[in-house]
Amino acid sequence: MTIALYARRKGWPLTEVSVQLRHHRVHAQDCADCETKEGTLLDVIERDVSLVGELSQDQRARIMEIADRCPVHRTLTSGVKIQTRLL
Repeated sequence: MTIALYARRKGWPLTEVSVQLRHHRVHAQDCADCETKEGTLLDVIERDVSLVGELSQDQRARIMEIADRCPVHRTLTSGVKIQTRLL
């Protein structure tokens, strides 16, 4: 949604956006670029983005920068703290 809104606001010829996600867990020792304790499991989300439309390479690159600023992406990468209350 963030990508489509941005492209529309810019007047870019984006006609379709498709995002596919895959989730799996790996042991911390299997993750070369992770900073966590050994023996713990890490969540890994793989994201494939398909952009349909006659976009330049610069426009495609900018759209992918915007994709990383989407509220959901930012929430998932920020380290979430959940506070629970029993009502």
